[in-house]
Amino acid sequence: PPAWGRATQQPPACPPLAPRRGFSNNKILVELDESKGVALMKFKSPPVNSLSLEFLTEFCISLEKLENDRACRGVILTSAVPRIFSSGLDITEMCGKSTEHYAEFWRAVQEMWLRLYGSNMVTLAAVNGSSPAGGCLMALSCDYRIMGENPKFSIGLNEAQLGIVAPFWFKDTFVNVVGHRIAESSLQLGSLYPAPEALRLGLVDELVPEEKLQEKAAAVMAQWLALPDHARQLTKSMMRKAVLDRLAAHREEDVQNFISFISKESIQKSLRMYMEMLKKKK
Repeated sequence: PPAWGRATQQPPACPPLAPRRGFSNNKILVELDESKGVALMKFKSPPVNSLSLEFLTEFCISLEKLENDRACRGVILTSAVPRIFSSGLDITEMCGKSTEHYAEFWRAVQEMWLRLYGSNMVTLAAVNGSSPAGGCLMALSCDYRIMGENPKFSIGLNEAQLGIVAPFWFKDTFVNVVGHRIAESSLQLGSLYPAPEALRLGLVDELVPEEKLQEKAAAVMAQWLALPDHARQLTKSMMRKAVLDRLAAHREEDVQNFISFISKESIQKSLRMYMEMLKKKK
């Protein structure tokens, strides 16, 4: 696809339709406001924005395009699906598939985190629905989290409830946001926290009424972008580099750990039971 037009190449009266068209694909909608240097990235994969291989691939491509566009300095992640930010990793990708498929899927999960956690842009999560597991990881990987003030919305790394262990880099990201003690008990219990509790624990930075979420996200983004990019980027890199380097150095080992864990019959059985339970809920 063609590169986005720079602001200088467009007559002022021309609405920026091309970037919107150019950057929307099946699962991710991207709108860039070049005058503000901010992109809005909406997850559009109903019913629950689960992180399938296709979703993760599109997400990484979209993020890379924004990263390489000098007109874009910040990105707001949010959902186009009502009441859900993202339900996390797609269980169908982890159940009854080949080891090659598990490897490809897990590499895509790693790639999503490495790109988002290490992004040079200001990243802001406007969490407009529930955000368990991998959805929580995406929010945790951003620079700032604003959540809709709805007690029905919950967020947390609840992998333990499915009999799955959150990998070390999920854990590191969580510890860096909420501290060791809260992360330790939350991960062991697979806790999901309603929005007010998530705010109290520091899992999210602010709660605002749902209808004010986008407005608030834009205002916070403007505050972050008021600073010179260079100093902010170097500071972010300094704070996050050790955690990113740890996965980068052990990527293949992490893939193999995932394959051997997910291939266990006991784990496959618990995933099948969970999928059955979800079908019954429907």
